[in-house]
Amino acid sequence: MADSSDSISIDMETISLGAKEYLVKTRCGMVSVAVFGDQDKPALVTYPDLALNHISCFQGLFFSPEVNSFLLHNFCIYHISPPGHEVGAAPIGSDDLMPSVDDLADQVLEVLNFFGLGAVMCMGVTAGAYVLTLFAMKYRQRVLGLILVSPLCRAPSWTEWLLNKVMSNLLYFYGMCGVVKELLLKRYFSQLLDERQSINVQQFLEAMNGRRDLSEGLRKLHCRSLIFVGENSPFHSEALHMTSKLDRRYSALVEVQACGSIVTEEQPHAMLIPLDYFLMGFGLYRSTLSVSRRSPLSPTCISPELLSPESMGLKLKPIKTRIS
Repeated sequence: MADSSDSISIDMETISLGAKEYLVKTRCGMVSVAVFGDQDKPALVTYPDLALNHISCFQGLFFSPEVNSFLLHNFCIYHISPPGHEVGAAPIGSDDLMPSVDDLADQVLEVLNFFGLGAVMCMGVTAGAYVLTLFAMKYRQRVLGLILVSPLCRAPSWTEWLLNKVMSNLLYFYGMCGVVKELLLKRYFSQLLDERQSINVQQFLEAMNGRRDLSEGLRKLHCRSLIFVGENSPFHSEALHMTSKLDRRYSALVEVQACGSIVTEEQPHAMLIPLDYFLMGFGLYRSTLSVSRRSPLSPTCISPELLSPESMGLKLKPIKTRIS
């Protein structure tokens, strides 16, 4: 059940596309959470990339019949949207504090506490992957495993920082104009950009522009990690760098051919076999599952063989797999 603490409360609940949608009040503003599935099952928390939400970032993955049935069979899905990124969101008020990446990670903790969740599985895309990685580093006992798509872990380069500043200024003065759309489309493909409030996107962009380098702390991150990246992603080198910094005993990299950044939308079917083997180590299968209510899924049963290229579908195109 949801927590009724002073700092967090439900302000709205609606039923949409088979999900219960909550607006959760946190110390840094309201956060939209769409909940799919049986809340007695283990939790899978998702966080999307910049200017996206759970529909535009994860729809392809969760609408894929095989993947959807596999994940919903094993998990209750908690889709967290960045502040002001949910469908129909109003502009964030000028009086609201602009969150930092640490604030965003802390919001994830508040959401977990609100729903009474313990340790969870996490899935994030690019900016969302950074937020969930930071969350895992700050609150290690609350994360069972990380599934990251085109992740970031370093501070922005001067080129990225300058580009983000240009986009931020354009968003502030001109809104979601054509130039901003073109810049974002180089990052991923989406047909829902018009629905995002420009000031809300700007705040998330500014938070990501102020992110710090997490590389040195990654070696101490001992939760199991599975990284996906498209070979044509502009963040391909970032994913390789992050994989090189993680402990190779706990991590694996899956490169998807003929794919950009948003693997969840472009080639969700390429994620099925790696996810299957990755989650098998936590006692989760595509067949019958018997897990107690929100019990921590023990990662100790993962053997190194489950993260080998052969077991994760190296021979199955378009998947190309490399161990970190």
